[in-house]
Amino acid sequence: MSYAIGDAIAPFTIPCVSAEAMKDWAVFLADPNPIHLDVEVVKAKGLGDRVINQGPINVAYMMNMLMAAFPGGTIEAMDSRFLDNVYGGDKAVASGRITAVDGNRIECEFSLDIEGRGTVNAGTATIRLNA
Repeated sequence: MSYAIGDAIAPFTIPCVSAEAMKDWAVFLADPNPIHLDVEVVKAKGLGDRVINQGPINVAYMMNMLMAAFPGGTIEAMDSRFLDNVYGGDKAVASGRITAVDGNRIECEFSLDIEGRGTVNAGTATIRLNA
């Protein structure tokens, strides 16, 4: 497969971020922060009216998009910044574009966007394509 600067990376869509899955992830991540589990805590902190997705899950959405776009590739470097929260029930879409091609290395920029709210995470990555 050939890649070129400016090529879009196929989006990875999460139709509905699961509040129930956040309970399992709280265990896997050893993250008992109640903002992921109890909407009343979220409301009391003035952070909205739905539970808030764990940050590592949001990053995983973007990693899934990269791995689907470059089958067999390896993420050599990845940097992103959190801009807003992802809430239970949100529709999230990870997408990106290629910014450089150097032999078997692809550089790209990407974002995680929430329907109706815009970008909540953005960053860059370097992918090494395996021969």
